[in-house]
Amino acid sequence: MLGRKWIRGTHSMPRSRKMSLYVPCEIEFLPSVENLVEPADYNNFTQFSLSYILKEEHLASNGSLFGGHQSLQEREETYYAKNQSLHCGFIEGPEDYPSSGFDLDERDRAYMDTCRVVVSSCIFGGSDYLRRPTKSKISSYSKKNVCFIMFLDELTLATLSSEGHVPDENGSIGLWRSVVVKNLPYKDMRRAGKVPKLLAQRLFPSALYSIWLDSKLRLNADPMLIIEYFLWRKKAEYAISVHYDRTCVWEEVLQNKRLNKYNHTAIDEQFYFYQSDGLVKFNDSGQEPVLPSYVPEGSFIVRAHTPMSNLFSCLWFNEVNRFTSRDQLSFTYTYLKLRRMNTGRNLHLNMFKDCERRAVAKLFHHRTNGTADPPPTDLRMNKTHSSMSS
Repeated sequence: MLGRKWIRGTHSMPRSRKMSLYVPCEIEFLPSVENLVEPADYNNFTQFSLSYILKEEHLASNGSLFGGHQSLQEREETYYAKNQSLHCGFIEGPEDYPSSGFDLDERDRAYMDTCRVVVSSCIFGGSDYLRRPTKSKISSYSKKNVCFIMFLDELTLATLSSEGHVPDENGSIGLWRSVVVKNLPYKDMRRAGKVPKLLAQRLFPSALYSIWLDSKLRLNADPMLIIEYFLWRKKAEYAISVHYDRTCVWEEVLQNKRLNKYNHTAIDEQFYFYQSDGLVKFNDSGQEPVLPSYVPEGSFIVRAHTPMSNLFSCLWFNEVNRFTSRDQLSFTYTYLKLRRMNTGRNLHLNMFKDCERRAVAKLFHHRTNGTADPPPTDLRMNKTHSSMSS
């Protein structure tokens, strides 16, 4: 196997040399999916029971109902890996109240309920072209047994259809089955995209495994071989790559501001909140960092739908709902807080090399940039509820 060589960005490195580092590396996949069986000792992870809050009777005047209105005290309690019911999107209001969003056709829901292994992506607001998985890389087994789901809004469906990507009678465009989402829960298309990205356990309740790839990626490897390599072989329940250039959240904050990725005040509020709750720089803790990087490249995620993986996904989504939609700002905070509050009961995380991500998915540029709307201040910084302590 290849040794770990974590690539760090540097402002002094010539662009040509930096770009030469951002290339795929060799991955030792199994030769085929034949006789592929989940290892008997694989699923030995922390066990507890999760359920989800489905309704709020008392509605706040601001913010999206979809994510709910979780107090800071409620938020604090959810970080304990225990039997619990927690906010995790898909919240509805009182009886006869309008839907909170992310509405799906019942036929699509019925199909999604049958999925055991899922590859999913989304395009909202016509923001991207359709990238079809490389068929020659996908085994006959995966074509038959893996659900390939592309979530689209009606605008994107019309745009893709005008470009020749017309769904057949089953809603399929090549390997992708198109699932049209009506009534998106957020105006910010990037935040809306975090629903299928982070809440696969809610959308696919029968799934054992899921793979997420952003719409800027084209899948170039078989899903079952990906699961075997990134999860089973590493005895991990969650896998995500390091960022190709940055290792510290401080750097990510500066880059988001430099490129005006989000409202600067909202970024500062989130960042100061996290610092007050113990977030430190990548190399400033006085100890070896617990992760190879504190900034993920979140465009490609492989996960087993275990209790701890599902809890982490809910917690990460709740941070995106409360603060900014820039999920790279909240990933490490969420992971470290979950780890700190559950000593000896860790999320088994495989944070793999960026070149491995590039080996399984080809990168393209987005078609356009979306707009961003910050959540209301009273949701982000509701200090009438305690506490930020661990």
